[in-house]
Amino acid sequence: MSQLRHNLDRARPARAGGGVCLALLLMVFAGGFDPSTSGADLSTVRALWLTGQYADCAVAAEGALRNRRDAEEWSLLLAESLTAMGRYAEAYSAITNGLAREPGSVRLRWLAGEVFPFNGQATKAAGMVRDITRLVPSRPYAYRSVPDLIVYGQAALRAGADPKRVLERVFEAAKKVDATQREVYLAGGELALEKHDFALAAKWFQEGLQKLPDDPDLHFGLARAYAPSEPAAMLASLEEALKRNTNHVGSLLLLADHEIDAEDYDEATKTLGRIRAVNPWHPEAWACLAVIAHLANCPAEEKAANAMALKFWPANPRVPYLIGRKLSQKYRFAEGAARQRQALQFDPTYLPAKSQLSQDLLRLGEDDEGWRLAEEVQLKDGYDVTALNLVTLHDTLAKFQTLTNDHFVVRMTSAEAALYGARALELLEQARTRLGAKYGLELPWPVHVEIFAEQKDFAVRTFGMPENNGFLGVCFGNVITANSPATRPGHPFNWESMLWHEFTHVITLNLTRNKMPRWLSEGISVYEERQANPAWGEHLLPKYRQMILDGELTPVAHLSGAFLTPSSAVQLQFAYYESSLVVEFLVERFGAEALRAILHDLGEGMEINEAIAKHTAPMADIEKAFAAFARQKAEALAPGLDWEKPALEAMLGGAEDLAWTLWAKPRPNNFYVLMRQGEQLMEAQNWAAAVPVWQRLVDLYPDFTGPDSAYRPLAEAYQQLGRTNEERQAWARLAEKDDEAADAYLRSMQLAAAAADWPAVILNARRYLAVNPLVAPPYRFLAEASEATGDAATAIGAYRALLQLDPPNPAEVHFRLARQLHRVGDPAARRQVLQALEDAPRYRDALRLLLEIDAAVPPAATAAVATSEASK
Repeated sequence: MSQLRHNLDRARPARAGGGVCLALLLMVFAGGFDPSTSGADLSTVRALWLTGQYADCAVAAEGALRNRRDAEEWSLLLAESLTAMGRYAEAYSAITNGLAREPGSVRLRWLAGEVFPFNGQATKAAGMVRDITRLVPSRPYAYRSVPDLIVYGQAALRAGADPKRVLERVFEAAKKVDATQREVYLAGGELALEKHDFALAAKWFQEGLQKLPDDPDLHFGLARAYAPSEPAAMLASLEEALKRNTNHVGSLLLLADHEIDAEDYDEATKTLGRIRAVNPWHPEAWACLAVIAHLANCPAEEKAANAMALKFWPANPRVPYLIGRKLSQKYRFAEGAARQRQALQFDPTYLPAKSQLSQDLLRLGEDDEGWRLAEEVQLKDGYDVTALNLVTLHDTLAKFQTLTNDHFVVRMTSAEAALYGARALELLEQARTRLGAKYGLELPWPVHVEIFAEQKDFAVRTFGMPENNGFLGVCFGNVITANSPATRPGHPFNWESMLWHEFTHVITLNLTRNKMPRWLSEGISVYEERQANPAWGEHLLPKYRQMILDGELTPVAHLSGAFLTPSSAVQLQFAYYESSLVVEFLVERFGAEALRAILHDLGEGMEINEAIAKHTAPMADIEKAFAAFARQKAEALAPGLDWEKPALEAMLGGAEDLAWTLWAKPRPNNFYVLMRQGEQLMEAQNWAAAVPVWQRLVDLYPDFTGPDSAYRPLAEAYQQLGRTNEERQAWARLAEKDDEAADAYLRSMQLAAAAADWPAVILNARRYLAVNPLVAPPYRFLAEASEATGDAATAIGAYRALLQLDPPNPAEVHFRLARQLHRVGDPAARRQVLQALEDAPRYRDALRLLLEIDAAVPPAATAAVATSEASK
């Protein structure tokens, strides 16, 4: 962020784009151009406008109009410049005077539609749009220029024309006429942005930039297309726009929006100050200031900023819409929804507010009204991608199964509900009991949890779009959305840990009334994962250790920003880990009561750094003490290991390479040396020599987990040597420490079952099911172990789950299920044994069990059961 600001501060307007040559701009900046000169060239003055020199542009346009030259173009430039500076009354005069000179101009009418509402003429503005849709069809020969065609297309869209037809028949056609006109790409891209089709928008703006690489509006449009999913690319495009126009208000607004997301409110306020230097009355700048004041719990400042935003257009629906949307992005959904309702009071037809309100209500659990509004938006605008996605998702959700108790409403596919729905409810109840007591919160309402078997459905429900930036689950306060294990084949995750994490958000967001910074919210959730199960959550890894020691900790005061534009997936995960480490530090140094007090004060509206200082120590002291705490943690990771990294030339050498040999020989306890030695011995299948290498690694680094853990090759080497007990111990240690090691759980089940160690089988079966409850092996082992230990209820559940997964031997599963049901006296046993015999008529054990069941039941009861089964 600082680098971007540095670049922007150095930026000077370069080439203006739109066919304007650099020489013209150099003349402007060298003082060779006097804007008051009556003979000013139109292209030169347009360059002034593109580079943000609005005052000079206005002076030049006024001078040209005095000579009554090209009244339409100069009137447009004058009105646009005055509007950019917030001189709305003068812009109104410029428009009306221009229309008096050029009564047939559709471009002046379109601009009037933007200027008139700021002069109390909203109704007249709508009439201007209607005039355009009337004038062009009546005199098509008079409006054949590309700018006129673009304005007609925009007016037709405003009047309700089919967007696809306008895109293809107007904007695409105009591009064929003249592909160098900037208005073509701006209009096409803007249409795609309005419909939330960001990929199409990016395509339009990129195509325009190929023709006009120095156009700041096109760079800004591309930044908006990147904004929802690629923040780094967005910032790069903003930098390009602001290099060319340091006063580009749209780009500054988007930059301020990003700074608000990062909770860098001081920088956002400075950026908004740059906008107000251009236009003291810009409604969106004041709307952003109202948001900052709201988040800072400064109601007087918020009221004043809101009044300034509505000063010239008191019923401008975009102002409450923008404020509400940003509050919702800060998880203030109830406050955001109230703003959208205000926007709809200003203009009941304002679809952006209705669309945002529908999403807010769905995140608040107010499903009936939320879905109804989404359908209304989709019916009104069939090309709005977000609305279409939501309506389509509604049809999918209608097929979900609902599981409920007094405290939760869980919705998921019926197939998955049959497998792990009961466990999800059980786990959520455990989290509610433990965390509610720990933080002193009794939730008076049920929490809604939706688990999606399709990643795109989760993303639409959560973000409105099918793209997902790596999220496993999201909590909105009292609504949790989550991916099921089915969404990430080949990339397992612990869904139980994820649900615990998300429910922790329920607790903290309710305690703070959603008024907490992201880093603290995520930090507490990861911290509570580890408290619930030491294998859960983020842990100190070698790469995190190096990052801490290399000084890559983000200051606590700016930690939320680390989640916004991480340079890599590792940087993002490190943000989660560092946040949890801050929480751990606060609890260890100042106690859990201090953390609860901080959360309470956040709920009362206190700023985070103030709350931390109040209950712990001044922030400067906290920053210093935390950095020392984190460094101590890093240095304590496997202290017996040498963590020095080899030089690049040593790493590139082979086993006999002299550089590597010389580097490795004096470092017998070096992490990288041991890893490389072990890998080379495994490749050579020298199992006996590999064992002591891997054993030394796990002895020195017992918490070595993850896909590269030394426990895996150690267990493999023991297996190859036939040393089963040692192999089992290696797998057991990994299974205990790693919450996603499905291979360790499976092998541990196999070895424990062979040794008839049924408690170990059950333990690892449950561990496996916490990662993947959608496959048969853990259920098979769990059923076998439960039978052996006399736990009929667990065995019955496991066998029923197996039947959901189409086992290769259904007759045996039906028989074993029937046998367990019969042991507990469940009459469903007879139906299960009959199904076993249906699949295998000569199954003798099943025949004997059927006779045993019938012998234990009176004849009348047997007949009744048979009649019931026949009816099924």
